[in-house]
Amino acid sequence: MKIFSAALVTILLLLTSSSYSVAEPPQAQGEWVPLFNGKNLDGWIPKITGYDLGDNFGDTFRVEDGILKVCYDQYDRFDDRFGHLFHERTFSHYLLRVEYRFVGEQLAGGPGWAFRNSGIMLHGQPAETMRKDQDFPVSIEAQLLGGGGQGERSTANVCTPGTHIVMDGELVTRHCINSSSKTYHGDQWVTVLLEIRGNDTSRFIIDGETVFEYEKPQLDLNDADAKRLLADGDQELMIKQGSISLQSESHPVEFRKVEIMILDE
Repeated sequence: MKIFSAALVTILLLLTSSSYSVAEPPQAQGEWVPLFNGKNLDGWIPKITGYDLGDNFGDTFRVEDGILKVCYDQYDRFDDRFGHLFHERTFSHYLLRVEYRFVGEQLAGGPGWAFRNSGIMLHGQPAETMRKDQDFPVSIEAQLLGGGGQGERSTANVCTPGTHIVMDGELVTRHCINSSSKTYHGDQWVTVLLEIRGNDTSRFIIDGETVFEYEKPQLDLNDADAKRLLADGDQELMIKQGSISLQSESHPVEFRKVEIMILDE
């Protein structure tokens, strides 16, 4: 298990969230820039399965008391209405720091695997290229999982809708791969740090320790949506950049910090 580099840890300890507003492009390297402004969803756009881009069905994504919440109080059942809240910009080399927690009960009709399950979609396709009935963007998912009160259930795993990754020099084609993280039970806040470096080695870090590492994210040539992106000329086989989105998968989840630090390419 690899430990986060001392130099980068020093940077993280010295820097605090900057005063940039979400409307300002995060151009400065070495400075934290909030992508979520704590007030509203400016800079973000929802895409929910079966609905047009921008239709925030049921007020699924909302901001209350400075928290970005994924809620289902206006749903009767989930019925495969998977949602993603896309940031309006694309990114390549960066640190992404997210604080999240699961709350409440899973909505009726949600799949069993979606209990205390959400995610951060990285290097994703542009929101406007998703089909209306597409469940997940072609992307690399930093899967966020909460424990059920007993047993082990890692977080900061990787899932690969329409994609593959390379680990230890081998192409990995299975859909989800577990990290080495511990289990986080209950409604506690968890901070995950994602070090994303284009098509090179990327790392997921919790409590200063690398819990997942991969490289060479690429499109899955057997996936229909990935093939469509290639055919349309919107994407190369190797994925070097893309969208960031937050997931809605039937269990209420809250985000109180989403901030980025641009890294030197």
